Amino acid sequence: MSEQVASLAQFLDLPVELLPDIVQHVVKPSHLAALCLVNQSFHTFAVPHLYERVFIYAWHKEGKAKVIQLFKTLAEYPHLAKHVQQLGTYASCLSPPIRDFPKALQSEEYDQVLEACLAGLRNCVNLRACTWTRHGSLTSSVLETLADCSRLQELEINGENTNYYDPSILPRFSHLHKLSLIMPSAAVASMLLPWARNTSETLRHLSVICKSSTRINDDILHDIAPHAANLEYAYFVGCPKLTHEGLWALLSSNYRGIVGLGMEGLSTAFNMGIFSENCNRSGALNRLRSITLTVDEHTSLVEWQQHVLNLFSPAPLQQFHISTVGGHVNHRLSDDFCSAIVSAHGSRLTRFSVHRMRMSINAIADICRRCVVLQQLFIVVEQNDMDELGACLSRAPRLRTIHINRPLDLGSEDVPRQSFEKMLSIAEQCPPTVRQLGFNTRVFQVERTSQRGDDGSVRTEVALTSYENPEIPEQFLVVRT
Repeated sequence: MSEQVASLAQFLDLPVELLPDIVQHVVKPSHLAALCLVNQSFHTFAVPHLYERVFIYAWHKEGKAKVIQLFKTLAEYPHLAKHVQQLGTYASCLSPPIRDFPKALQSEEYDQVLEACLAGLRNCVNLRACTWTRHGSLTSSVLETLADCSRLQELEINGENTNYYDPSILPRFSHLHKLSLIMPSAAVASMLLPWARNTSETLRHLSVICKSSTRINDDILHDIAPHAANLEYAYFVGCPKLTHEGLWALLSSNYRGIVGLGMEGLSTAFNMGIFSENCNRSGALNRLRSITLTVDEHTSLVEWQQHVLNLFSPAPLQQFHISTVGGHVNHRLSDDFCSAIVSAHGSRLTRFSVHRMRMSINAIADICRRCVVLQQLFIVVEQNDMDELGACLSRAPRLRTIHINRPLDLGSEDVPRQSFEKMLSIAEQCPPTVRQLGFNTRVFQVERTSQRGDDGSVRTEVALTSYENPEIPEQFLVVRT
């Protein structure tokens, strides 16, 4: 007991200047809340971190009650609301949504919640990023209040406005650096041109996520292209009427140079050969660091892979993402294709991400061996290759995050006991830099503890524990940037 008291005394005697460095490594909100209660010094440094980013998801227990309580807190305590910078956020740039804003409330109760919501938003004077993606919960009054947030730079919203909000409000967000639209209606899509005009000096990141919608097409990209000269990141998902012509119009008007490009579920008429030739001739992708691609079941994979290699051959590529469209799993990523990517970009690649495509254990081993700065690896592994996987991963000296998927046609069941033991065995073979390991729908933290034996030798024990970070793991994001 006396040793515990002495240790506590030593901890409390730490210089106050060290507390910010300690607090910034605490990610779980409940842990931050506990730090706020230690003493006045911890309270001073922990409170800003606790309120800096707000995460509320539909799967959170009593999510609706938490949303209501959140906005009441922000409305009643401006000194706390001033710390809110991101009303939900993905990783370093993109916001996790207020997905569970309540809809099914009685009229009087809804009015009270909405009033608290608007007052809370007005008190968030330092708000930089906001995502509001729950269908039917975004209203004109919420949009107007957000438009008055002078420091707001990032916005992600549900684009289905019918009977919910006036899309003519959208161009008022004229200082955005990052814009993400989910399922835009025809009316919202028609606002992209005036919105692009208003944000032409500031907009750096544009993401549009549809679900087989024809509303985002070549004509729209032709229209906004003259106003997107400063764009650095462009991601389009599920836009079957968007071809190489529309995307080339957008890139050819850009003089900064695209850094991140996503082309997922675009038109079957998209000609990768022509697009690659245009980009290489103009140098449009000479700054490209991240690319996300999908391939559908009708694509001739051999020819397509060669066009893709040509597409980013001049790029200083750091992140590569590829998957099939939907649940199609017949395509296999060839060893030659993977080897060519690694030969051209292995010295820079920090992330190699493969979803819904089979790949060989030899290709995985080559990636781990030759991508010397690799930090994130997302792969699809056949069951009969699992025994060899740990040895492959051990060759990646800087690896931090691994996610393993089984092919979708084999099912995506949760981790049975024998699979958990297999994951633990793989984790034990990984380099000590690995901090996160996932399998199908599960994500674990990898923790290591050192044990000293009676003979003085030190042994490291590896354990898989629950994922604590409130942010959605990168491998589960719709748009991977």
